Formats: sequence, structure tokens, C-alpha cells
Amino acid sequence: MARLPQHRVPTLILGAGAAGMMAAAHAGAGVMVIDHAKAAGEKIRISGGGRCNFTNIYCDSASFLSENPHFAKSALSRYGPYDFLDLVNRHRIAWHEKTLGQLFCDTSAKDIIAMLRAEMDAAEAQLWLETKVQNISQTGDKFRIAVEKDGVAGEIIADHLIVATGGKSIPKMGATGIAYQIAEQFGHRVTETRPALVPFTFDEGQRARFASLAGIALPVRAKAADAEFDEAMLFTHRGLSGPAILQISSYWREGQEITLHIDPETDIFAVLRAARSQTGKRSLHGVLSDHLPKAFVADFGQTQNLSGNIADCSDARLREIVDALQNWRLKPTATEGYRTAEVTLGGVATDGLSSKTMESAHIPNLYFIGEAVDVTGWLGGYNFQWAWASAVAAGAAIRAKTQA
Repeated sequence: MARLPQHRVPTLILGAGAAGMMAAAHAGAGVMVIDHAKAAGEKIRISGGGRCNFTNIYCDSASFLSENPHFAKSALSRYGPYDFLDLVNRHRIAWHEKTLGQLFCDTSAKDIIAMLRAEMDAAEAQLWLETKVQNISQTGDKFRIAVEKDGVAGEIIADHLIVATGGKSIPKMGATGIAYQIAEQFGHRVTETRPALVPFTFDEGQRARFASLAGIALPVRAKAADAEFDEAMLFTHRGLSGPAILQISSYWREGQEITLHIDPETDIFAVLRAARSQTGKRSLHGVLSDHLPKAFVADFGQTQNLSGNIADCSDARLREIVDALQNWRLKPTATEGYRTAEVTLGGVATDGLSSKTMESAHIPNLYFIGEAVDVTGWLGGYNFQWAWASAVAAGAAIRAKTQA
């Protein structure tokens, strides 16, 4: 049976996504990156509606969920949003700030992929695509990785191994749980993993109700557990989505309620009282429709009687209406799962890794970076920034070792 020639490299990186390519650019000479996908950076390509929300200028460790909330501080402090922005500017990629510190490419997410590939080329890093990992073992201080490329078996022997294979989110893009398998093989603990930054689904009755509102977006303050976010919410045929919903999904647990405050920037009670004194003959339904989508008000009216003129409504009645809009409690049945989740919550436990270098605490020269690690950011460029920062931490550590 034909076999590939045995390859020996100083550093092997598993995964040609954001973290893997970034690490390849920083790990020094003799880097090889392998991935089972047909193209590098596929999740980058589809991110941000095709324009890649590549970082967030307000990124800090408080915007991340982890068993150890302090773990991300070191890497993020040493490679922050403006460091990555400098790289983007050096490659003359046009960008803009959208909202809440979110930075996007003006043209295409492919610009970020091209930038990372150029950085890899400058570092003379090899890239093998459509290469499957069959087995990983360790002999002495060397890692032996059995692979299959183009139907042909081979072996790569590496001094350093970086696992940058991501999490389970968006399996249609090739996501697997291989990082967790590798971690456990080498004695690392893996925390509970769940879909995060993901839409909610509801029972059949609620789903039918929301389907009639599909496509309507509203500003909301969404709350789950101890977290709340003021952003847009979107009704879908399956339930609720939009930035506010995706944000709280990372904090929600099955069986819990969520609370929605519709249009939190508007004093709806003051609006209704003013309308009562100025245009009392108008319907309550009509006044609310001036400030909220008509279809939503019509649906809201099915649970709250909005008939009659607003002049006939007492302050107490108006407060009932406002309270229903500000404390709308819902119980999702589930989320849409890994199929549409932007990231995976949880991962390789941080208590087994160095926060400065991302190196294993008990297996020298083994590193875990990016989404594979139990560090999960908010929506809005935070997870890309973690990919860049953790990759630089690992890459710089390896480069320092090999150049010593």
C-alpha cells in the first residue's frame, strides 16, 4: 500500500481556522498546518454575514465565559484588538466599526483569510488540506500523528503540537469534537460543552405564534440568569434570534425562563400618557403601533386587551400594558443546537493549561488554543480576538523555545 514520506517538523498545528493560521504565523520556522477541510478558514469566510467581525475594540476578559474567568486575561492583555487591527491595516484591508465596538471588513471576510495565508507564507509555513488525523501518539518527546491525505496514509513527527481544531459548532463546516478527544487522551479534563450564541426554539404553540411574526426585529433588553443585553431581537419561524437572544443563550440553561423588555430606550408609559392627553380619541392599539411594529402590536393585543380609546385608560391600566411589555417572560424548550451555534461553550479545562503560553501543564510542548479551550466570548468579535490572542501566546512561546 502506498504511503506518504514520513515528515518531521518542529511544529505541527491541527486546524487551519482562525487560531491555527494565526499561530502558524507566529511559531517560527518549520511549521506545518493540517486540516481535513478543502479550504482554510471556512468559518472565517461565513462569519459576520460574509464580512467577518474580526475583533471588538472593547474586548477584555470580562466579556468571556469560563470556569476560570481570569484565565483569558494574560493572552488578551498581551495581544489585544488594536494589535490585530494594526495587522489588518498593514495589509490594507478596509474596515468599519458597526456598533458596540464591532469591527468588520468593508468588502469580504476573504480578505482576512488572504491576510492570514500571506502571513503564513511569509513564515514559510506548510499547509496540507484534506488531510485527516487518524491517530496521535507520543514517543519520548516527539508527537507522532498518523494521517491520511488523498487516500494515502502517512506519518508526521513533531516536536511541538498545537491543537486548534475548534469546537462542535456548525458541523456542516466540518466542525468535530476532536480537540476534546485529544485533550482527554493526554490526561486533560474537558468541561461540559454546549451550543452558544444560538437561537432559541419553543413548543409548538409558541412556535406557531412566532412564525406569524417571522422577520420582525425589535430592540429589547433580554435577560437570562444574571446576564442581560440591550440589542435587537428577531422573530423566526422556529422561535427567537437576533443579537440579544444569541448573547443570553450562552447563560441560559434548559428549563429556565428568559425575560424580555421591549424597546428599553423608550419610556412607553410616558408616551401613552402623552397620547391620552393630546389625542385621546385614538385607539390604544394605534398609539402603540406608532412606536412598535404593527404585526407585533396585533399579536400583543391577543394577550392584552387593546380595544377602546386611549382616553378611557387609567394610569393603572397603562401601567399594566407597560409591565407586560417590560416583563415578557418566556420559557424556551431548547436552542437550535450546534447546527447554527456560532461557538461552543466550554472545552478543554483551563486548569490544565498555562494562561501565558497555552501549553499543557503536564505534557510539555502540547498546546490548545482558540475555541477548543473553555473560553467563550460574547457575540461581536470577541471570539475571534480570543483566537488571535491565544494563537499568538502559543506561537510566541514555541518560537522562543526553538530560537533559544
